[in-house]
Amino acid sequence: MKTELILQSLEAKHPGEHEYLQAVKEVLHSIEDVYNEHPEFEKAAIIERIVEPDRVFTFKVPWVDDNGKVKVNIGYRVQFNNAIGPYKGGTRFHASVTLSSLKFLGFEQTFKNALTTLPMGGGKGGADFSIRGKSATEVMRFCQAYMLELWRHIGADTDVPAGDVGVGAREIGYMYGMYKKLACENTGAFTGKGLDYGGSLIRPEATGFGAIYFAVEMLKEKGLDLKGKTVALSGFGNVAWGAALKASQLGAKIITISGPDGYVYDPDGISGEKIDYLLELRATGEDIVEPYAERYGVKFFSGKRPWQQKADIALPCAIQNELDKNDAQMLIDSGVTCVAEVSNMGCTAEAVDLMVEKGILFAPGKAVNAGGVATSGLEMSQNAMHLRWTAEEVDAKLHQIMNDIHEQCVVYGKQPGGYINYVKGANVAGFMKVAQAMMAQGIV
Repeated sequence: MKTELILQSLEAKHPGEHEYLQAVKEVLHSIEDVYNEHPEFEKAAIIERIVEPDRVFTFKVPWVDDNGKVKVNIGYRVQFNNAIGPYKGGTRFHASVTLSSLKFLGFEQTFKNALTTLPMGGGKGGADFSIRGKSATEVMRFCQAYMLELWRHIGADTDVPAGDVGVGAREIGYMYGMYKKLACENTGAFTGKGLDYGGSLIRPEATGFGAIYFAVEMLKEKGLDLKGKTVALSGFGNVAWGAALKASQLGAKIITISGPDGYVYDPDGISGEKIDYLLELRATGEDIVEPYAERYGVKFFSGKRPWQQKADIALPCAIQNELDKNDAQMLIDSGVTCVAEVSNMGCTAEAVDLMVEKGILFAPGKAVNAGGVATSGLEMSQNAMHLRWTAEEVDAKLHQIMNDIHEQCVVYGKQPGGYINYVKGANVAGFMKVAQAMMAQGIV
């Protein structure tokens, strides 16, 4: 595989799409050796086909605010690859949303979904709309306007959106309500729905729960236990909340949360009603964590990130590239045992390279955070069968899926010296499944 030539060609075709190009580069370098063992892949141009999305929808979203003023945002849906199932991926409403960020997320989603072993392809969507400071009626109008354009391109067996940053159960409800009105059908065309209309139990917690299940398996490989470990965690939304809840249940101590305004350090640990308060904090829509420090009398570090605190385990749970090389060096110097990306591409490429080079236990988001989409897949199954499993049933299936993902990473990522390169393991395992499916289906 001529990796550098492929990357140069992509950069020429898609200049300035840094997140997307970063994600492609990481995967191509990881799979190069395995790819070269399969000349049939090169003959079928698998790489050239797999790095480009099947299609991209870009559209304007005009809506009216509470003052009667017309606003216009840009909406997107990237349908990346459906070789193993309908397109599946979240919807992100945030001012930072660009086509590059969504192509990166859709590309990652393709391999993440393959790792779950469930029949789901990869996709992603969203808009450069921020819910911060918006009223509930403004959010509803925007969601309905977004769906007016998108509804014709999605469906239970076509493309199944879910939530993501800025899109929770409320926003999913608004979009799904408009979808079924326009499509004249009530099917599982969305996941992350409310429990009263087809949602799955433990879906809000699933990404965080799955991440902790994966981290537990990573520690076991080194003969270690999560119990008694300190955990530095970024973010404070559903993902961070789920991770904090499960980690505390298993005996770990969560010592940080963070937001765009800075981070909170709680040396006594974030557990019990403090974890419940994270949901209250997120529900305010203010996107800040300083009120936690004021409420519980702990220290707040304005404009800083939590990686300067000494911890056994670091869990980036917020957004891409939130942990850079300097942060990684600080964690290594303070004796970190394990770093697991819970956000998508939460670490910069330089940070990942440094941690792998130093032999730190590190795993990428496409493996660690796959519990969210895995449980979305379980929601799709429940919708298709017109039934609902108990929380215990869903949790048991999620736990098994995460253990299976970890096992795949070990199979493809174990190095001669015994070090497990989870980045390579996850990329190769996901790639092989998608590539083999594409080969079986011909040049389409």
